[in-house]
Amino acid sequence: MDWRGRRQSSNVEDRRGISGGGILTGGGIVGVIIYLIVQFMGGSSETANQVVEQVNNQIGQSGETRELTPEEKELGDFVATVFADTEDVWSELLKNSTTPYRYPKMVLFTGNVSTGCGSATSAVGPFYCPADEKVYMDLDFFNELKTRFGAKGGDFAIAYVIAHEVGHHVQHILGTNEKVRRAQRGLSEKEQNKLSVAQELQADFYAGIFAHYIRKYLDADDIDEALSAAQAVGDDAIQRKVQGHVNPDSFTHGTSAQRKEWFLKGYETGDISQGNTFN
Repeated sequence: MDWRGRRQSSNVEDRRGISGGGILTGGGIVGVIIYLIVQFMGGSSETANQVVEQVNNQIGQSGETRELTPEEKELGDFVATVFADTEDVWSELLKNSTTPYRYPKMVLFTGNVSTGCGSATSAVGPFYCPADEKVYMDLDFFNELKTRFGAKGGDFAIAYVIAHEVGHHVQHILGTNEKVRRAQRGLSEKEQNKLSVAQELQADFYAGIFAHYIRKYLDADDIDEALSAAQAVGDDAIQRKVQGHVNPDSFTHGTSAQRKEWFLKGYETGDISQGNTFN
């Protein structure tokens, strides 16, 4: 992917150099206490969230830090460039929508992180938190994706995963996430999982939409790298690798074939209206 020398997003927070993996208070008990105190004193929810974020930043800045390696810095620059591309693509695609695009943020961390959705470790992989509208990524995930799950690797494998998580942000803006949560109420776990699969496949479709609109920056192997990553993170591939057998009723993200199919549909059509994975 041709990325050097292009715009980088200012919405990337790099906590990789903070000791303890950047464990902040935003999703923990301290953050909750601060939030309640501000509201008790008459502050709005928005003000309370701002105060918690300021405290988070101060705690992050006051902890022990280390200098990032040149390789880590370069990877951070690449991620910030891809994130800027997602901003440009989705701002344009939703500019005439009743719900215009608003920029999410991305947090890079190592090991552990506290979020608006609670605390998490790198074991969960990259994820999007709708409560604080942030994408969280431990970039070491991509080494495991390659060494343990057999993905091809490459820079566009990372771009695909970023675009997938930003796809969840698009769903959040458009109200899809809330509709899925409401539809899942009262359903069996099997039926809830089916809706989760549809939601994840739509995020893969949105990742393909993103790739469609940045084609001028792509190299010959980039789409193959994305498809290899989609293959590696299919529910069937992961279950076969981890537990030795496949249980379709427990799928939450879709098979490798489904994930590749929907990414390619987005990439080939560039038409957001064709992403109804729920049918």
